[in-house]
Amino acid sequence: MARIAVAGLYTLETNLRIEGFPLPYYPVTYPFHGITQAHAGVGLNVGVALAGLGHEVRLATLIGQDEPGDNLLAALPRFGLDGGHVARIASATSQSVILVAPDGNRQIHCDLKDLQENHYPQDKVDSLLADAALAVVCNINFARPLLAAARERGIPIATDVHALSNFDDAYNRDFMAAADILFLSHEQLPCAPQEAIAALRARFDPRVLVIGLGAGGALLSERGADTLHVPAIAPRGVVNTIGAGDALFSAFVDQTLRGTRAPLALRNAALFAGTKISESGATCGLMNAARFAEAIAATY
Repeated sequence: MARIAVAGLYTLETNLRIEGFPLPYYPVTYPFHGITQAHAGVGLNVGVALAGLGHEVRLATLIGQDEPGDNLLAALPRFGLDGGHVARIASATSQSVILVAPDGNRQIHCDLKDLQENHYPQDKVDSLLADAALAVVCNINFARPLLAAARERGIPIATDVHALSNFDDAYNRDFMAAADILFLSHEQLPCAPQEAIAALRARFDPRVLVIGLGAGGALLSERGADTLHVPAIAPRGVVNTIGAGDALFSAFVDQTLRGTRAPLALRNAALFAGTKISESGATCGLMNAARFAEAIAATY
């Protein structure tokens, strides 16, 4: 078990099942049992996954002093987390709406309120990072100051910048430059994933770089090594792909902290993520440490 600081979004999520994309217009629909509500956000998703895998997670996030914020804070213990590093300084708690098609594709509508204008409180930083083996700093603006704070303390940083359309993107530059472990998606890349790896290595050169390819698996680039493709696996089928990237990232972090070499760590992470997408909801379908070990033994 490792102590991990996780800084990122915690939001109230509503999932709506739709017939498919593009979405035709109807004045009203009745998707019986097709609307669900859950607690989500990249920070929570990663924190829940890592806590379930046996790590001590300190979740740093911002919520509002409102009813949704009360709801989110009260739920943390059942996720294996506590609210000691949650700051209630946002004007309102963020919320998201996700449209989910039968093939598992989704469209996310995320209302961050004023989170991008806020910073995580400085008076909570020391306790957040004390004795941390790793800082997972998600690419939300309030977490940006934690990059320098972790570096000053010699704590390695893992981040996922998700969709990236410009390698010189000013918003994500700090996160990519600070990362020891850097994840991103292929979805908005301006070139082929292999070319993207070369471009990112020329600019930032993280120790480990992973590009998620969705149903196509993932590409792994370790500094000084050839690029490796790891195929996707979905042993129980696909219900909802929301949270799949967060699950892949979390499981890779877990495996790396356990001393697993990167190629095997990513293969195991693909199994973790592929199992997760058999259920709907960003924090649903996540295996705990025992189930994950059993699944690895049974699959490979």
